[in-house]
Order: sequence, then structure tokens, then C-alpha cells
Amino acid sequence: MSVSQTYKGYTIEELRRMPMDELVKILPARIRRSLLRGLHPENRKLLEKIRRMQERGIQKPIRTHRRDMPILPEMVGMTFQIYNGKEWIEVTITPEMIGHYLGEFAPTTKIVRHGRPGKGATRSSKYLPLK
Repeated sequence: MSVSQTYKGYTIEELRRMPMDELVKILPARIRRSLLRGLHPENRKLLEKIRRMQERGIQKPIRTHRRDMPILPEMVGMTFQIYNGKEWIEVTITPEMIGHYLGEFAPTTKIVRHGRPGKGATRSSKYLPLK
């Protein structure tokens, strides 16, 4: 098994069989806190949907608005379409993503690339230096 198929020294299969209280101990503090306080009812509903799809062997992407859902070992290998406010971003969960949130992999803003001033620009911004 390669290094990428483990998380903090545990294989993905070991993590999937691990009880939730043991798993919580090895996750990062922010995720640990949210799991110890209990999942939001909407996140719990999404987790139940994930488990139902795995039981039935369905491989289609799951669409969700739940950007605050922690990525758990049972989600590895699944594909999600996460809404970023404008479009659905397709994300396939890998072992390195465990302990993060779904929303971290669907950015809500794009990098701004400013061009040259165009029609309608103010007088002062129309100045273009000679090159």
C-alpha cells in the first residue's frame, strides 16, 4: 500500500472500521470539536444519504450545499458536486482530504485578473504609459 493510501499511519480500511470515538481522537481539532458537539441535522441527513448509496453500490455524484460537512473515511472514493454559490464543482474524495471540510475544495471566488482600461473608464484611469 502506498503512502497516499494512509492517514496518520492508519490505512483507509482501518479508519472505516474504527469506531467514531477513536476516529475523533486522530482528527484535527476543528473537526474533532464539530463531531464531539454533534453534526448539524442537515449534515447528518447527508451522511445517511452517503451510507445508503454505499449500501446499494450507487456510484453517481452526490449534489450538496453542505460546505461545512467534515470529510470522513467512509467518504473516500466518492464523488460530490459541491455548490460554490454559482455553479456545482465536482470533487472526488481522496485519503488526503480526510479531516477537511467539503467547502475547502470548491472555492467561492475566482482570482481577479485586471485588464487594460476600456470604454467607460474614468478620465484618470484612461492614461496608458507608452512602452
